[in-house]
Amino acid sequence: MKIALFSDVHANLPAFEAFLADVDKNKPDAIYCLGDLIGYNIWPNEVIAEVRKRGLAMLAGNHDLKTKGYAYELVTDDNRVYLNTLPAHIRLEFQLNSDHLNLVLAHGSTRSINEYVLEDLEENYVLEMMEEAKADILCIGHTHKPYHRIIGNNKHVVNIGSVGKPKDGNPQGCYVLLTIAESGSIKVEFKRFDYDLDKAVQAIINSLLPDDLADKLHKAY
Repeated sequence: MKIALFSDVHANLPAFEAFLADVDKNKPDAIYCLGDLIGYNIWPNEVIAEVRKRGLAMLAGNHDLKTKGYAYELVTDDNRVYLNTLPAHIRLEFQLNSDHLNLVLAHGSTRSINEYVLEDLEENYVLEMMEEAKADILCIGHTHKPYHRIIGNNKHVVNIGSVGKPKDGNPQGCYVLLTIAESGSIKVEFKRFDYDLDKAVQAIINSLLPDDLADKLHKAY
């Protein structure tokens, strides 16, 4: 099974449209969003509308629950109701032959929507958290810095990066294709794509948002 995972669009419609075009070419069996559709740009409602039109499964990010500052006020009442009813986690259980494989999706971590699970976070802490969540594979967003880490007894931690606001020095959007084979083997592919960055940057400059957000978007930090 091939699963597309994306996160942290942050109201960047040009990036989201480019992501959709790229993911459609890869023909995943399922698509999940790990939160943060809004904030930092001017198109929150357009992004939410496309997510709802496609019926994409998603969970709440920390920005999705905010209402003041960084263009959160642009969100319509109907879309606000939608965001406020999103789940905190998504758990998928696979039965592969006689084995079980648990995939857990969270925004920050399974413990907190605001927690940063960075690549160098202490291994025992991460293993303990995954044991609590009964996760063999933990996929998160929030940091905007993609990585794939294997710890403990073949436990996988995957940060899927950011579609609309990368912070790893690469301004291209990022998402993950996760392939789970019948044997239980795991393949993680980080997909990068170009988009109309100038359009997204200019939208910030022409809005009431702080101009430094445009510089951060352009330099991806």
